[in-house]
Amino acid sequence: MKNKKISTAMLFILLFGIVSLFSDMTHEGASSIRGAYMALLGASAGAIGFVSGLGELIGYSMRYLFGKLTDKTGQYWTMTIVGYVLDLIAVPALALVGENGWIAACGLLLIQRMGKAIKKPAKDAIMSFAASQEGVGKSFGIQEVLDQIGAFLGPILLYVIMLFKTDGTTFEIYSFCFAVLAIPAVITLILLFFTKHKFPHPEKFEPEPKEYVPFQMKKEFILYIAGISLFAFGFIDYSLIIMHVSNQFSGMAAGLAETSSLVNSGTLPLLYAGAMLVDAISALFFGYLYDKKGVRALVLSTIISAPFAYFVFMAQNEAMLLFGIALWGIGMGAQESILKAAVTSMVPKISRASGYGIFECAFGVFWFLGSWLLGVMYDHNLILMVAVSIAAQLLAIPCYLVSYKLAQQKS
Repeated sequence: MKNKKISTAMLFILLFGIVSLFSDMTHEGASSIRGAYMALLGASAGAIGFVSGLGELIGYSMRYLFGKLTDKTGQYWTMTIVGYVLDLIAVPALALVGENGWIAACGLLLIQRMGKAIKKPAKDAIMSFAASQEGVGKSFGIQEVLDQIGAFLGPILLYVIMLFKTDGTTFEIYSFCFAVLAIPAVITLILLFFTKHKFPHPEKFEPEPKEYVPFQMKKEFILYIAGISLFAFGFIDYSLIIMHVSNQFSGMAAGLAETSSLVNSGTLPLLYAGAMLVDAISALFFGYLYDKKGVRALVLSTIISAPFAYFVFMAQNEAMLLFGIALWGIGMGAQESILKAAVTSMVPKISRASGYGIFECAFGVFWFLGSWLLGVMYDHNLILMVAVSIAAQLLAIPCYLVSYKLAQQKS
């Protein structure tokens, strides 16, 4: 019996996924300590929530413009490469900010998000071309697994550094961690150029449509956008989560015990690594499930992940906290796999980057509003913040179901 030869499209998906692996190793490694780092630099919870949300607003809202530009020019690789360069150089540059330089750190965060805005519509469109040959749920799930392997290894790398680098202040140790992240950043760019050389025209993976079908904002797509907007509003940014956990164990806020054998300042990167591991597994599982069950996979993942805020912010013990972070990871896995897969099914090839731009623009605007307002609520009423977070995510489900029903009627 002969071994089944891997298809060219799957080879591209895997290679592009490895690029994402090292990219995520860079900026997700940074994300594991960035909230605590910004608090150390002097930023308040409100400021962290605002800047994190503003970063997402820039990183997502500008994707609409860059998606339109990508479709108009057809320069998928150019947009992807420029975005990756900006995205990656901003992370190790965090090592250069001063001890009270939270404003400079915020500026670098915004630059990094702009890089993501430039690259994401083009990158997702490129992926969708190959994914159309292999199953969109499975393909985006595989890429997310590779993404999250990097997102797992990045925090682990920083944990190991913190474990052995005991000399110097906390600020100096954090700065050194950001500097080390320049290594996977450089590897990412090398692999990216190699992938471009090997697959210069990835748009050829998906056959051209027999007739030109212009993209229109149909009711089912609008309802889907409404659903993902509600989900984004309620899905609390990890920077606020890690700041909360960091505060709990440094005695700055009431809640969990101030000392713990499992959760302390030295193990913060491990919490994020664990969340990314759950993200990877759930992305692959729900990606395969989406190819078989459609929108029901999205509904199931939302129901499972929605209560994460209660378990994280109302935690009375370590087990409750860890369970909440695992639920957050499931939500992230769904966001990065089946939410994107659904767009591929709704938007024609000729307008795919624009479709992703609209999708991600809406997602970013509401993530910004949610991160900001939920950050403000955190400072004033924690119970209200948790309730709003859960309710917003669950309200997305009717939008998904009606959108799917309308799409089925027209198919």
